[in-house]
Amino acid sequence: MTTEPALPDAAESRSADVGTDTGSEPNFRSPVSFVRRGSRLQGRRQQAWDELSDRFVIDVPRDEADTSVSPDYVFDAAAEFGRTAPLVVEIGSGLGEAVAHAAEQNPDKDFLAVEVYLPGLAQTLQRIGQKGLTNIRVVQANAPEVLSTMLPAGSVDEVWVFFPDPWHKTRHHKRRLVKDSFAELVARVLVPGGIWRLATDWSDYAVQMREVLDASALFRNLHDGERAGEDSPLTRVHREGLENKAPDDDVDARGGWAPRFEGRTLTSFENKAHEAGRLIFDLAYRRN
Repeated sequence: MTTEPALPDAAESRSADVGTDTGSEPNFRSPVSFVRRGSRLQGRRQQAWDELSDRFVIDVPRDEADTSVSPDYVFDAAAEFGRTAPLVVEIGSGLGEAVAHAAEQNPDKDFLAVEVYLPGLAQTLQRIGQKGLTNIRVVQANAPEVLSTMLPAGSVDEVWVFFPDPWHKTRHHKRRLVKDSFAELVARVLVPGGIWRLATDWSDYAVQMREVLDASALFRNLHDGERAGEDSPLTRVHREGLENKAPDDDVDARGGWAPRFEGRTLTSFENKAHEAGRLIFDLAYRRN
């Protein structure tokens, strides 16, 4: 009987931006959008890759690394899907739970899953095959390169970034994906009025996301001022001591948190966050 390796811990498929460190650590090439921890395929994942990759994996020309994208390559969604439909791009699709569920529930939309973790992409192919989906494509590629050159400007209706790697240590915060430069790339690919949806289970990263996007002239918070004060999940985190350091003011008067996005299925990763006692922060912004 052929067996598969156990599914990775959710952190193995989190997205993570890597910047250049000028301290004692080695320098990192910027930008890199994901942490990679393995690429071997076995069992059903290998079978799914063999049977479905020709149809559903975008075979992009590479520039340098095996997750890079040649700047000369431009994705043609209409040609790839054989139709013109709203395009949703998930950055850091992990094991494909969210994107496959969304594609099944929204046959009138097309979906592009961006991930560098090869077993995660193979798992997504398994889901595509099991559900008989035709409106998903997957690409093993570095997200900033996908957003800066691969996708045409103004070609995407929604971008999803769910549970990116939080890089907990303060000295590693520069590696986080959601920052000013990344926001500009997301704005580039979104149609006017397009939506950027985000979610994280770490409150300090949620605050950083909110600060970056609220400060950007390219986006408008769809829930500005909502869920503030006693209704804010951030206030609850402060009051219940669900973070390592106490804030100067435990009441979040600013708010701006979106209700949980109904289009995001409850994944195994999100379940783990709940089991660990962490709250989920959703944000939704419209491209100006």
